[in-house]
Amino acid sequence: MAILSALSADISNAPLAVLITYLVPAALIWYATVVVYRLYFHPLSHIPGPLAARATHLYCFYHNVIRGGKFYLKVEQMHKKYGPVVRITPSEVHLSDPGNYDKINFVGTPYVKDPAFYHRFGNDHSSFSTISNEEHRIKRAALGTFFSQKRVLELEDIVQAKAQKLEDRMRSELDTSGRINLHHGFRAISVDVITDYAFDDCYDFLSQGDFGRPFFNMIRGTGTAIWFFQQFPFVQPIALAAPFWLVKIMSAPIARVMTLNRSCSNHISKVKKAVDAGEEMQPSRRTIFHQLLKPGFIKGYTVPTVEQLTDEAIGLVAAASDTTGNAMTIATYNTVINPEIYKRVNAELKEAFPDANAKLDLTTLEKLPYLNAVIKEGLRLSYGVVGRLPRIVPPSGAGFNGYTIPGGATVGMSSWMMHRNKDIFPEPDKFDPSRWLDPTTSKSMEKYLVFFGKGTRQCVGMPLAYSELRVTLGRIFRHFDNLTTERKSLEDLMYDDYFSPFHAEGKNKFIFSVKT
Repeated sequence: MAILSALSADISNAPLAVLITYLVPAALIWYATVVVYRLYFHPLSHIPGPLAARATHLYCFYHNVIRGGKFYLKVEQMHKKYGPVVRITPSEVHLSDPGNYDKINFVGTPYVKDPAFYHRFGNDHSSFSTISNEEHRIKRAALGTFFSQKRVLELEDIVQAKAQKLEDRMRSELDTSGRINLHHGFRAISVDVITDYAFDDCYDFLSQGDFGRPFFNMIRGTGTAIWFFQQFPFVQPIALAAPFWLVKIMSAPIARVMTLNRSCSNHISKVKKAVDAGEEMQPSRRTIFHQLLKPGFIKGYTVPTVEQLTDEAIGLVAAASDTTGNAMTIATYNTVINPEIYKRVNAELKEAFPDANAKLDLTTLEKLPYLNAVIKEGLRLSYGVVGRLPRIVPPSGAGFNGYTIPGGATVGMSSWMMHRNKDIFPEPDKFDPSRWLDPTTSKSMEKYLVFFGKGTRQCVGMPLAYSELRVTLGRIFRHFDNLTTERKSLEDLMYDDYFSPFHAEGKNKFIFSVKT
């Protein structure tokens, strides 16, 4: 019996023994071979960079997931050590020379978005995640009609109403508690505007006591899932196909991605139901998706499916949730802590609008040099997207700063390094609106202000974002001349990169009060 028991045990353990004896060493040999190839035989092996970054994508994963969105800072350190062209992953090169930006990002560029990066956002049908430049052109043509300068002027009343609502909240809370945290308040304006305009179903975060904080925390949480999916792409379709109750148990970030998807899908389905029922809206209130769901919207237009428009909606809401609001936060904070800047922008607005009760119309606000200089500095120091935006080099290859990059490789740049280049923006960490006042100098610097991107893939919502910035900041700086706030350190103002930049937990309060 003892012999039989021993034999039985040997048989049952055989698979484990095989795994240990053969498969594990084979896997190690395979991976070692991959590393040797990447370091010495890969088409990018001649590009300098840290050994770990050249050998494995886990280096990027560690700094973005384990360290919490810090890879962009590590990339900056790489450039200081290795120069303007650095290999930051086995398949990706990063550039720091601002002169290279227009070589990649121009209208008609042959560079396309990197599918390995952009497909991890989970909205492949959106114009944002579309890889083909030709396909993107068609989608952008449809969307662009809703974000043209003309259309934005027609929608000014929506923006004015949201800005008025925030102003009323500020007055109420400053009168009662003497303080207000505007970190989420500024973001609430952008989301309320886009959901009103896109669905005719405003989220109305400006009426909520916390300005919709759970929603913004959800958006932040999706960033972790995006970085995880980029490292382990095979997990993405499995995770997103799993039951929601299971996902909530297994992964909070992935659950947040699914929650956003569900919310946008419900909105699109609601709009489609109204369109199918023949419900007509007033011309002034025809929303983005009411129009996109109608046949013949533009010549040759094919009505997308609910799934496709859900992806587009996700992109619009996510984009509105942080970038413009963050720029408002940075502009307001830096203006308030600098008395001379605050006094000057307030004086300019009072001269333009001597009647405190007059409407601060967008056409006039666009012409105020100092207000717009403040806005540009807010954009510069909030970056839009703080990390790299990877593109695929066309088949012909490309040359950057003496290095040849083969076709099919990935190359990217970041606004973080562009906006902090000392040769273009002296004292780059200083909030200095006066740098934008000389027309010649301003025109030269604007080439390197890439908050909205440039070229073919420039943010389609830029005119609407500028409208929100001018109207909201114009109201605040005209109607409040005695705000104060605590000064933060440069460390407190640093970002965590979850594609959009976020201030670290515990350091993301921007509390304003009034001088007594």
